[in-house]
Amino acid sequence: MRNRKAFRSVGINLAAWILSIILLTPLVLIFLNSMKTSQAAAEMNLSLPDGVHLENFTAVIEKGKLGSAFLNSLTYSVFSVLLCTLTSSMAAFVLSRNRSRANRIIYFIIVLGITMPINFIALMKVMQVLHIINTKVGIILLYASVQTPFNVFLIYSFVGKIPRDIDEAAIIDGCSPLRLFFSIVFPLLKPVLVTVMVLTFLNTWNEYIMPLYFLGSSENWPMTLAVYNFFGMYFKDWNLVCADIFLTSLPVILVYLFGQKYIVSGMTAGAVKG
Repeated sequence: MRNRKAFRSVGINLAAWILSIILLTPLVLIFLNSMKTSQAAAEMNLSLPDGVHLENFTAVIEKGKLGSAFLNSLTYSVFSVLLCTLTSSMAAFVLSRNRSRANRIIYFIIVLGITMPINFIALMKVMQVLHIINTKVGIILLYASVQTPFNVFLIYSFVGKIPRDIDEAAIIDGCSPLRLFFSIVFPLLKPVLVTVMVLTFLNTWNEYIMPLYFLGSSENWPMTLAVYNFFGMYFKDWNLVCADIFLTSLPVILVYLFGQKYIVSGMTAGAVKG
């Protein structure tokens, strides 16, 4: 019995290592080729570079306008995270605490947004009417609204685990609804809120389709569109293309590495009761 468990554990670990190597290979390939000369990078292999060519990154930042694109991506991601976290947590708290028939229908409609496809034509008409198309405010609102259904679903389950006695005691002590939420309930949501913030940041930073449709001006382009534009101009210089891709992926990698434990704990925290 012990041998069987040990064999199973070794098999699982081996499979995890193999899968990790497969998933990390493209990133390692991009990093190594970003350090090579244009001629060496054209072969696109895993061989080590003959030297560290940091000038590739300098050229990418200057020619690809990654400085402004980075600020745009950071602006979109940060404000989308703040807006989406605040609105999703408030909505989830109200819907979870007051489970009337109307609120259950509202919750079902919101969560349905997880599976429903985006109608880009109708959405474009709405943004044109509101005069927020091709604006930073418009794309931030769009990012936040797209992430809201899953975030409400995640926080809703977590709120159900918080005892109602806390709400009743706070109300007896004279707490208003807003003070009850922000002073008492909101701090208790920290594990799931960190998860929501990390996931929203990652999804917003990696988004490519929506900026392509709703941001016509290159001055407002995030890093994902800057990479696409840079590839169109320098598709023969694979060392520069790889350097561009690596710089664009670096913030996502860092955020995921620092926030992965919160993602796992937040995703499982509300899994028992929904």
